[in-house]
Amino acid sequence: MTTLASLAVVAALALAGCAGTSAPAATTAAAAAADSLSIIDPWLKAADSGMSAAFGTLENAGAVDVTVVSAESPASSMLQLHETVSNAAGEMVMQQKQGGFIVPAGGSLELAPGGSHIMLMGLTNPIKAGDEESFILTLSDGSTLSWTAVAKDYTGANETYTGEMNMETPKK
Repeated sequence: MTTLASLAVVAALALAGCAGTSAPAATTAAAAAADSLSIIDPWLKAADSGMSAAFGTLENAGAVDVTVVSAESPASSMLQLHETVSNAAGEMVMQQKQGGFIVPAGGSLELAPGGSHIMLMGLTNPIKAGDEESFILTLSDGSTLSWTAVAKDYTGANETYTGEMNMETPKK
C-alpha cells in the first residue's frame, strides 16, 4: 500500500470515529404529565347556588409524580384545590391545598367528600343531579387533562372553610 493510500485509509477511519462520538442531533421531548394522568369515576355535588365540589380518583400511570396546580370549569367562577384537615380545636376544616395535588408515580390520589377535592365557588348556574359539567386540570408542566363529571345529590361532608371565599354567584 502506498503512503498516500495509507494516509487516506487512516483519515477515513478517523473521520468515521468522530462521527460516532458526536452528540445526537435532537433529543425527544419528555412526555407531558397529562399523558400519564387519568380520572376514574368523576362526579360532583348537585347544588342550587353557592358552592359545590368535584370528586373522583386521579391515577398516574407514569414513572414520575404529577402535580395538579389548578382547575377550571364553566360551572363556576372560581375553583380551588382543597384538602380537609383538623384545626387546633380538633374540628375538620377545608383549606386551599398549597402546592397543589401530588399524584404519586404509579399511584393514585382520591378526591372524596371529607378529603381532598376540587372546590367550585360562585356557581354560574344551578347544578342538578344528572347534569354533566366539564373540567380542565392544569399540571405543573403546563399540560392539561380535560374530563366531564356527572352531578349527584349528596348531603354529607359539610366542613367549614378556613379562608376567604365568595360563595354567591357573581353579579352580571
